[in-house]
Amino acid sequence: MLIALAQIITGRDLAGNLALVADHAARAKAGGAELVVFPEATMRAFGNSLLDIAEPLDGPWASRVRAIAAEQDIVIVTGMFTPGTAGDGSKVRNTLLVTGRGIEASYDKIHLFDAFGFAESDTVDAGAEPVTFEFHGVTFGLATCYDIRFPDLFTENADRGADINIVCASWGSGPGKAEQWKLLARARALDSTTFILACGQGDPASQGIEPKGAAPTGVGHSVVVSPLGEVLEELDAAPGLLFADLDTAVVKEARAKLPVLANRHKF
Repeated sequence: MLIALAQIITGRDLAGNLALVADHAARAKAGGAELVVFPEATMRAFGNSLLDIAEPLDGPWASRVRAIAAEQDIVIVTGMFTPGTAGDGSKVRNTLLVTGRGIEASYDKIHLFDAFGFAESDTVDAGAEPVTFEFHGVTFGLATCYDIRFPDLFTENADRGADINIVCASWGSGPGKAEQWKLLARARALDSTTFILACGQGDPASQGIEPKGAAPTGVGHSVVVSPLGEVLEELDAAPGLLFADLDTAVVKEARAKLPVLANRHKF
């Protein structure tokens, strides 16, 4: 299966961000991809207000993404913001939308980024349940950004049948952060013996835009990692579109060689 990772840099404007989705989905389709992954916060970049733009999964922004997926006959995975659990506009949920080719799924980020001087929980409600979806007989698990630091989500997705884990991110910049991102992607591949598709926001600094405040706005370095931890494809800090052809037979071979899922003890 040919997949694409769209490493974009989003901003405040919802329509402009949708235009990026439409453009990269078309380019992914033209390149032969059947599924394209966009970053966390594709709807609106962090560092901007979120409460005023959160909408349900059948709202206008998500409906436009759904229409783009239908126009291109491709599966789209992308980050948006939905209303919080209280329903009073006080918080949002950090949601991944999966749509296209008859698939409809969503995942609310479980582990909130309360670290490195940023408090995501001030404005975001945490999700509670892992989510997987199936496409062409292959099961995909979902994760968002800070989730990548927590192995249990990835092994749980594998227990639910995932051969591929998708991570959508807007990774915070700082000393050693890009290296941590890549290291964690490789570690989670080894923990779960799954492919890792880790798609992050591009680094605004690569375009001469200096970040303001502590908001995590991306470092780039989207990667595709094999079930044995090998980096198969990687982008640099700048925006780009990455393609990778995945064969899930590799997962079966990896699990025969390295049966960590079968061998582990749960305490």
